[in-house]
Amino acid sequence: MRKNHLKPIAAVTGCLALAATLSACGGSSAASDEKIVTVYSADGLKGENGDGWYDKVFKDFEKKTGIKVKYVEGGSGEMVQRAVREKSNTQADVLVTLPPFIQQADSKGLLAAYAPAGSDKVDGADKASDAKWTSVVNNYFGFIHNKKELKSVPTTWEELLDGKFKNKIQYSTPGVAGDGTAVLIKAMHDFGGKEQAMEYLKKLQANNVGPSASTGKLAPKVDKGELLAANGDVQMNYAQSKDMPNLGIWFPAKEGGKPTTFALPYAAGLVDKAPHSANGKKLLDFMLSEQAQKDVSAVGGGFSARKDVEATDANAIGLAKLMDGVEIFQPDWSDIGTHLDTYVEAWKSATGS
Repeated sequence: MRKNHLKPIAAVTGCLALAATLSACGGSSAASDEKIVTVYSADGLKGENGDGWYDKVFKDFEKKTGIKVKYVEGGSGEMVQRAVREKSNTQADVLVTLPPFIQQADSKGLLAAYAPAGSDKVDGADKASDAKWTSVVNNYFGFIHNKKELKSVPTTWEELLDGKFKNKIQYSTPGVAGDGTAVLIKAMHDFGGKEQAMEYLKKLQANNVGPSASTGKLAPKVDKGELLAANGDVQMNYAQSKDMPNLGIWFPAKEGGKPTTFALPYAAGLVDKAPHSANGKKLLDFMLSEQAQKDVSAVGGGFSARKDVEATDANAIGLAKLMDGVEIFQPDWSDIGTHLDTYVEAWKSATGS
């Protein structure tokens, strides 16, 4: 139930507060006083065994504030679509997605302006200029492969067309999953445009198992050898590799070119007309606190969103080594946000999906 902006009960004597509604003499709704905050999030930050960044942050947050976190997970596009459907009866307080879906959420009027404490330490490219969203965990797009089954680490897009990958490769669905959309973005960059990328993805379809709404579900399949390669992202896959020994991370290059990637941060925003807006603000502040940001690499296997937090833990060292020699490019998120539907339709047409 949304917050009711009538006078507080304490200020009105003689009024009786009802469980679900208030009498005409005024009061604040029960919902706004609930010790709860609802998070709609893309997958990747919650651990397979309760040992992920979200697990620690939510536990620490509840211990500090007494506010319980209700967590709902899905693909980035899926979470935005759900929030759109609920716009007349808002359920979520905080929305966390990968780009370009956080920009899409903003364009659909789902986000309210709020600059969390610590957001001044976040690079300008990793937050909205109007404070509608702020990155809480930095991350990069990547691919994974099975280290046990493959004798050599794949290095190029073209290698994935080989017959040994028949029904052994899968990537999450563009337009539904953030990492799936990232496949299109990277392919268009590496092959030099939309048409060239679609021509390649049409060929790749011969080896592709089929769509997957969630990128996180692909890693266990790769680890077991059901798949030899799949898409993912560095933070999620690095964290998963602790429990999945056959998981290797790599960055496809166009034949004759360099391996490339781009930043794919988890961006969080306060939901407009959130039922527990004050609690949502507190959680966003907590996510960007110095300790939570130090835990991004140490616990979550990701990269801190704050420029002033320098991680020196073992994970941070390993991540730096993994990224060494990989060329990082900057997508035109404005263009992608504007033409996303067109790109997805072109992909569907090329692949018959």
